[in-house]
Amino acid sequence: MSRLAIKGGPKAVQTDPGDIFSWPIITKEDEEAALEVLRAGKMSEIDVTKKFEEEFAKWHGVKYALAHNNGTAALHAAMFACGVGVGDEIICQSLTYWASALPALSLGATIVFAEIDPNTLTLDPKDVERRITDRTKAIVAVHYFGYPTDMDPIMEIAERHGIKVIEDCSHAHGGLYKGRLVGTIGHVGVFSLMSRKALISGEGGILITNDREIYERAVAFGHYERTHEVLTIPELKRFAGLPLGGCKYRMHQISAAVARVQLKYYRERMEEIQRAMNYFWDLLEGVPGIRAHRPPKGSGSTMGGWYAPHGIYVPEELGGLSIEKFCEAVRAEGVRECYPGANFPLHLHPVLNEADIYGHGKPTRIANASRDVRQPKGSLPVTESMSSRLFSIPWFKKFYPKVIEEHALAFRKVAENADELLEDD
Repeated sequence: MSRLAIKGGPKAVQTDPGDIFSWPIITKEDEEAALEVLRAGKMSEIDVTKKFEEEFAKWHGVKYALAHNNGTAALHAAMFACGVGVGDEIICQSLTYWASALPALSLGATIVFAEIDPNTLTLDPKDVERRITDRTKAIVAVHYFGYPTDMDPIMEIAERHGIKVIEDCSHAHGGLYKGRLVGTIGHVGVFSLMSRKALISGEGGILITNDREIYERAVAFGHYERTHEVLTIPELKRFAGLPLGGCKYRMHQISAAVARVQLKYYRERMEEIQRAMNYFWDLLEGVPGIRAHRPPKGSGSTMGGWYAPHGIYVPEELGGLSIEKFCEAVRAEGVRECYPGANFPLHLHPVLNEADIYGHGKPTRIANASRDVRQPKGSLPVTESMSSRLFSIPWFKKFYPKVIEEHALAFRKVAENADELLEDD
């Protein structure tokens, strides 16, 4: 096993992985729940969805939950619910999926990107505070790749400045920050439930909050059929019957039915994922060139279901070996999932710098801004550097020690023999 597979040696991964990577787990119970909705012809009604909302809120220990047709819709509604509007600014990280930030543009707001911490890949609180202006309305804290954002300083900053905090928990279902469930710390938490996420509905999203006003504003924005029943705030109640956002964001009830079953078993499935993923990283403790992307042991913080797990690459410890060559060599060892990179930094994308989406005669990003907030290349050096320092790792759903050990061996083997790859790099 000492000779690299890319050089003709035996592969580190020899054992059939079985169902260790299979996801989502769909059982007869899921199928029957979906069929029950179909047979009753209740796909577009809300009785099953309400039951899911109640169960999701109880699971998180919050007062309100509002299901949506996808996570992007839930984020859009959360921004509106937090009062984001024309001329306002939100602060978000640039290294994230576009839905964490882009809905703000349709509300007439602009997006200001802040730096990330190179170890957590989440918002750097100090950089967030220096970007706050009198127009800042909300901070979007993304628990990126499942790593909880450092919420205590974010909340302290928000409280001092009178700003709302939206937690984007789409990668972190069930994750803990210092013992507290993510999504329950900010003013509103949002989750995507698409079929590749750790907790799934098929396609869907949901927001949670303890703030009645935020809940009612979210209902008013895209759930017109529920407004007469829910709204109590006079300035919202008088508009009941039509969605203020001109959107129809209710969750399809087949998705709600599946989500109820998935939630029922999620904790035990999540705990097995955590056991498997932590075992993998424990086996690689101290290996040069690679670092685990997970909270420190004993911190009280966890990665939830470990959606889209990644590692951090340190090329200077491997003689400068490129991340592309490192990943290629790991894949040659029989590992299916090891590729460089992550999401493209949003602040460098033309949509955030050039696109006139709504016909303002200028880029939408600055159409209602008090200044040019665009951030060119070099403006977020930590964020920009991470594209060459992140690599995907296998997402183990079962605790099969032998399979995990062989995959960990593949990474160790390449890292410890990196010098053999330099001449071909």
